[in-house]
Amino acid sequence: MKDLFVKSTGETSDIVEKEMFSLQDQGGRDLALRPEGTPGIVRAYINNNLSQEGHASKLFYIGSMFRAERPQAGRYREFEQIGVESLGNGHPAADAECILALRHFLESVGLAGKTRLRLNNIGCDEDPSCRPAYRKELRAFLDARSGELCDNCRRRMDRNPLRALDCKKDGPKLSENAPRLRPCGKCRVHVETVSRLLEENACGHVFPDSNLVRGLDYYTSTVFEFQADGIGAQDAVAGGGRYDTLVASMGGKPTPAVGWALGVERLLMAVLAHDSSGSSLAKISAPPKTDVYLVLATKDAEAVSKGVEIIESLRRFGIRAGGGLFSLSLKAQMREAGRQQVRYTVVLGEDELKKSPPTCKLKDMESGAQEDVALTDLLENIGNKLSKSELDLPQGA
Repeated sequence: MKDLFVKSTGETSDIVEKEMFSLQDQGGRDLALRPEGTPGIVRAYINNNLSQEGHASKLFYIGSMFRAERPQAGRYREFEQIGVESLGNGHPAADAECILALRHFLESVGLAGKTRLRLNNIGCDEDPSCRPAYRKELRAFLDARSGELCDNCRRRMDRNPLRALDCKKDGPKLSENAPRLRPCGKCRVHVETVSRLLEENACGHVFPDSNLVRGLDYYTSTVFEFQADGIGAQDAVAGGGRYDTLVASMGGKPTPAVGWALGVERLLMAVLAHDSSGSSLAKISAPPKTDVYLVLATKDAEAVSKGVEIIESLRRFGIRAGGGLFSLSLKAQMREAGRQQVRYTVVLGEDELKKSPPTCKLKDMESGAQEDVALTDLLENIGNKLSKSELDLPQGA
């Protein structure tokens, strides 16, 4: 139904205003060809009561999308989109996990070191001093310059003035003098934590960009975009952000969420621009099954950093690792590990981190056996417990 995309994607978005293929059937219902994937995923999440199956749902989709755009290189009226959504986890570690997963995907197709990450925090509506105050300030700034703005920006000023910063025509000339968001304390801590976790996990070429808004009205807090060189003006190959209010706005329970999407055709352009033989595409393989789940027994910032680092290390070693629900209690995290039927759980607590060298508790979820393992030996220990056939080991391992 057309209303699904109008209400979720936003009336001020380009997708709804200019790009959606809409029609009316014989019964008088307003229909639309699917312009993006997130609203459908959220509707499925609500209708199938996935919030009852655990604290977090990690979903993906692959499918054709349709937008009434002027065809050009990297922009088509029908295109294939791959998307990833993480619903139910409001911790900044979920943002970092999504971004790092996207980076791994781009690296796996030959774009390692060939993309740059734009990152911004567009605030929240919970605190009146955050985005609501910024909207008023930006609205006054744009109103004083309305004669200089394009028709789209003038039309959107009242409903969503932030979109002017992302306008291809007006954005560049507004960026230098436009007021900047002063995030509330919660948003400031959130973006600082996301940035720190990305830095600690060697996510290079990160560019903070206060003008990055993204084109969908439902975004809150973190927004991000990966750009690639060599493919012309349409250089954004993937992007996404946090959308903590979307599930509730569509009739579900308040649910924090974050996700991203990439256009397959534009990704192929970027890959072929750097590898004309296309050999990098042959490196994509099916993911291994779930192996390990990391649980934190403390909410200490050092433990969070170490937890994200361990998850990344396991994944890079070829072990499918989960975790990141660091806002939950130890008991709730263990229940989630049990629900996912993982082979092993890594428990990291304050006492383990204080040891020299730091250790963790490694629990066999089938037998219940538990042992202390030095973090320096964790990869080797788990690798020895899992057969070679269960690992997606790097070449030469």
